[in-house]
Amino acid sequence: MGTTDAVSERESLRDLAVAVAAEAGELAARGQEGITVLDTKSSPTDVVTEMDRATEDLIRTRLLAARPDDAVLGEEGDDEEGTSGVRWVVDPIDGTVNYLYGQPDWGVCVAAEVDGVVVAAAVNVPGRGRMYEAVLGGGARRDGRVLQAPPAVPLERALVATGFGYSSRRRLRQAQVLQGVIPYVRDIRRGGSAALDLVGLAEGYYNAYYERGLNLWDWAAPSLIAQEAGVRVAGARGGPPSEDLVIAGPPGLYEALDELLAPLGADTDG
Repeated sequence: MGTTDAVSERESLRDLAVAVAAEAGELAARGQEGITVLDTKSSPTDVVTEMDRATEDLIRTRLLAARPDDAVLGEEGDDEEGTSGVRWVVDPIDGTVNYLYGQPDWGVCVAAEVDGVVVAAAVNVPGRGRMYEAVLGGGARRDGRVLQAPPAVPLERALVATGFGYSSRRRLRQAQVLQGVIPYVRDIRRGGSAALDLVGLAEGYYNAYYERGLNLWDWAAPSLIAQEAGVRVAGARGGPPSEDLVIAGPPGLYEALDELLAPLGADTDG
């Protein structure tokens, strides 16, 4: 496939991601009032709602109707195998607890991988009226406006976002790590949605971010948006992002935060 064809395919995937995320966001927003807890996952505080599953079902249906040969990996449903080389990575409601409590900070995340590389993404935040999108090599936008993350600041002036896991053991370990971070940064923010934390870096709402325990669907779409806005998103010590650790920040600040976290064992549960 030539360069022009590859760019065109990425833009087509991005357009589909945006359209599906928009429709799914409308469905989830309508269902937020009066929502009930359907089930729990890893712990009693790790909830699945009726709308999580309904929203993911809609996303899968729309994606496969448009591209029936693609694969789909979603948080709530069974994996769909494909033959096209394209796989969609979906988080129907990132920030489920925020959603359950009627808060606006949750998002619908849709990303497209080609041969294992995320090339297109959309993150819809209905409660804030925001649509984020990105194409690999084509930049990131919010509601049509180009996003460019602010340059790095010294670690001691960085507002750092993070999150906590659902198991009590992991939360305790993460709180211990946080004690080692707080003295060396401006302050900490914990918003309850990894997706919104990552796209927030692209807007300058935070300077850096780290979290352990994320899954691919948590970071696939928002990490491309952050990266295309000039943010480095990686794992510990420059490795790939993983469940062990995701660190994000502009070049220079990423390295400083990584260096701070390394001796604290932020990528282990102790």
